[in-house]
Amino acid sequence: MDTYCRSRIWRFRANWAKGHTTFKNGMKSVSYFKDINSSKIYIVDLNKGPTSVKEIDTGMPIGVTVDIEGVDSSKVVLAGAKDGVTKFDLQTGQHEYVAKYWSGEQAENKTRRMRTNDGNVDTAGRFWVEAFVDPEIEEPTNEAVVFRLDPGGTLKTVYENIVIPNGITWNAADDSMHLTDTTANKIWSFKYNPDSGDISEQKLFYQHNGPGNPDGHTMDEEGNIWQALFGGSRVIRISPQGEVTGEVLLPTRNPTCPVFAGTDLFITSAVEDEPQKYPESASFAGNLFKVDVGVRGAPKVKARLT
Repeated sequence: MDTYCRSRIWRFRANWAKGHTTFKNGMKSVSYFKDINSSKIYIVDLNKGPTSVKEIDTGMPIGVTVDIEGVDSSKVVLAGAKDGVTKFDLQTGQHEYVAKYWSGEQAENKTRRMRTNDGNVDTAGRFWVEAFVDPEIEEPTNEAVVFRLDPGGTLKTVYENIVIPNGITWNAADDSMHLTDTTANKIWSFKYNPDSGDISEQKLFYQHNGPGNPDGHTMDEEGNIWQALFGGSRVIRISPQGEVTGEVLLPTRNPTCPVFAGTDLFITSAVEDEPQKYPESASFAGNLFKVDVGVRGAPKVKARLT
């Protein structure tokens, strides 16, 4: 098994950071990292490093951002926000709703208690986004939902009865989708229809029995899943056959999400919830880590709204 120990630390403190989108903005490689609980986005020029960090107040928790086809991503991105999908203006800090998650009598209660967690874009430009009970408000239950925003703006519920849905990816053949189920310590696979976006035939892809809980994940161009283990001080590499074949060891216990920029894997982290017990972990918590893993990430797709 390959072990990657030498990660470079990019120091900027976040309470609960996730970095889900890396993209080319003109000639510059730029990445966005979300501090969900503090309602902030950090924009980083990867060519300049941590000294280039810019902070934007998002006004509400944002769990995931993606590029929009035909839209300048230095100005506007698509966001999984507190209670729906928005077009978020990076210059003004304003949200324009594309679709809200909740309606009718349930809207007020669910808007108060729930928020977006993670998401991704499939090869057809559909935006898959997840909402769950915010643990800052109350203990999560199996009320979480995986939504799919189709081109044209129709929001559909595609998966339910899960507590904390997390990383979501598709294989290179585009016939299988993977979804992390955090509290069950599993990654599920589904048969995927790229024409309709429908999923079926849910099967267990990976069962985690070691330390930590699976959080966000990403996929490389060889089909390996890189899975963050919250509480496990590492990111593990899982082969297309569902076997652990590598790991990135970290000096803090709570990595949250990996994201690729070239062959560099950037890994976000959260605050240490037991700083007295784990002082070393606490000293590195909330920072961004970078390690060259020798393989590129799977191609990113922009969301299509029309």
